[in-house]
Amino acid sequence: MMMKPTIAVAMSGGLDSSMTAWLLSRAGYPVIGLSMLLWDRSEDNTYGRCCGALDMGDAKRVAQQCEIPHYTLQMEKEFRRTVVDPFVQDYLDGRTPIPCTRCNTWIKFDLFLDKARQLGAERIATGHYARILEGAEGYELHAAAEPSKDQSYYLFELTQDQLASTLFPLGDKTKPEVRQMAREVGLMVAEKPESMEICFVEGGVREFVESQVEAQPMRFRTESLHQPSRVVDQDGEVLGAGEPYYRYTVGQRRGLGIAAPEPLYVLGLEPEHNQVVVGPEAALRVRGLIGRETHWIGTERCEPVEALVKIRSRHPGVISVVKPLGDGRVEVVFEKAQSGVSPGQAAVFYEGSRVLGGCWIDAPMRED
Repeated sequence: MMMKPTIAVAMSGGLDSSMTAWLLSRAGYPVIGLSMLLWDRSEDNTYGRCCGALDMGDAKRVAQQCEIPHYTLQMEKEFRRTVVDPFVQDYLDGRTPIPCTRCNTWIKFDLFLDKARQLGAERIATGHYARILEGAEGYELHAAAEPSKDQSYYLFELTQDQLASTLFPLGDKTKPEVRQMAREVGLMVAEKPESMEICFVEGGVREFVESQVEAQPMRFRTESLHQPSRVVDQDGEVLGAGEPYYRYTVGQRRGLGIAAPEPLYVLGLEPEHNQVVVGPEAALRVRGLIGRETHWIGTERCEPVEALVKIRSRHPGVISVVKPLGDGRVEVVFEKAQSGVSPGQAAVFYEGSRVLGGCWIDAPMRED
């Protein structure tokens, strides 16, 4: 009889990772529960925060319920270097970052996988809602069965080795099904609510960015943290003074403080000129984007590809042509103009439920 592989489950103390550990342990796999200490919240008594004392305690207690060993991995330095510092710097560079994707790429499916292997695990498992299937080009990443919980958008940078070494036991289930299973088996976190979206940010993003820069100013590139910006129109005409540029986001309407005959929206940020560009709502709609650091899952594409492209995690997607430009850059041309194309976000390419790959948005392509 073949031995089942040892699986290390990333346990955050939440419902999804807890149910993942339970399902695998009851399926007869040798399971190790591993929690990652990424951000010091030892004095934080709020649920749903990265490394909060209550959540870490829940992970340990669930492991006891599952009758599996549980260990905590100290990964604070790596998390700051690969996730938190780039998050802060992206805002200072006028971008809108996605820390969840960076955490998946550099922590959960890279460093965590290495540490799990050092402990004797052959594979890892997480509570992500996504699916891994085998296809003609190797392992494929697919969207979850429940569209409202699908997390494949955040996983587009996974490699063949990572996909081959990973299990997503919840990918074909719905959230109500998972919660009901947890109730039926008596899991202590069965009624636990969803966790926060940016788990290491307490309070507002603006306040977090400013606190990080003020605490360690030499770590980040910034001229002046509180210098007012110039608010300009599309022709460069100054309309007034605004808050520091990084406090604005593309598509923002409220809080501009500029009198105009029609509503104005933030069209873009120009940190190098300390400017916030505003214009009418129609100007938000663009015909495409330029992407960088493109990653293909499976065969790398050198010719144009038609795909459904999502520019946000909950974006319904738009049929587009993805044109590789070389050096990891692509041009994405939308079938229909789209709003909300923000530098720093990801554009992820789908063929049906399959994730072909994705890129980081460098700049929108406006109408000529």
